[in-house]
Amino acid sequence: MGRVTSRRRARHVTATGATARPETLVVEEPLEIRVDGRSVTVTMRTPGSDVELAQGFLLTEGVVADRDDIASVRYCRGADEDGVNSYNVLDVTLAPGVAPPDVDPTRNFYTTSSCGVCGKASLDAVRLVSKHAPGDDPMTVDAAVLADLPAELRRRQKVFATTGGLHGAGLFDAAGQALVVREDIGRHNAVDKVIGWALEQHRIPLGGTVLLVSGRASFELTQKAVMAGIPMLAAVSAPSSLAVDLAAQSGLTLVAFLRGESMNVYTRPDRVLN
Repeated sequence: MGRVTSRRRARHVTATGATARPETLVVEEPLEIRVDGRSVTVTMRTPGSDVELAQGFLLTEGVVADRDDIASVRYCRGADEDGVNSYNVLDVTLAPGVAPPDVDPTRNFYTTSSCGVCGKASLDAVRLVSKHAPGDDPMTVDAAVLADLPAELRRRQKVFATTGGLHGAGLFDAAGQALVVREDIGRHNAVDKVIGWALEQHRIPLGGTVLLVSGRASFELTQKAVMAGIPMLAAVSAPSSLAVDLAAQSGLTLVAFLRGESMNVYTRPDRVLN
């Protein structure tokens, strides 16, 4: 497994002068995910929790529904220039009877906004494919509990503390207890790692939980929450309009601009207790 951080020299410039010094940077490497030997996607990620990442990706793309749909996950042989296994290719073998994806999932409804997919088509696809209904979840959370979550997420982001270069995603229960926290160079990868952990623990659907992300709430992250059966998504930054539309359609509570004791609740505000 590759390193999570790497050292590089930089020239640090201030108003009073400049000095050369080493800096700790987060590692970014490609991970190819294969299903039954066929490549389905390549994502740029921070090494670590790769199996969780692959499992979470396949669940949120509708390829698998629970852990029993996966027979095995293993690294493929792939040597770097020094002849050492790069650990950058994962092959997921589906259980007997589980249909493999007949198209590349990253080119279907699961794409990000930069890929130019029609928003209406994306919303309809999530509604049709998702096996869970977050709108039926009766959970409620005190606003004071939500207000404390960003600090708790940051406290658990060990690599961010040394690099300042990672997104974080954390899964919490209604009392604010952290269930799992993951970091990655990509915000979608951090969420996939969290959901992949839950899949491995046989905790899907993730009823009664809050998914907190350290950046904005995009359509893609909202879609992943819906696919995992998470009833509440909270973000420290802004949501997109399509994220709000999907949350409203799915009955998911979307909280954004979660900073201090202030927050905006865009959908299903009945779940947030003052």
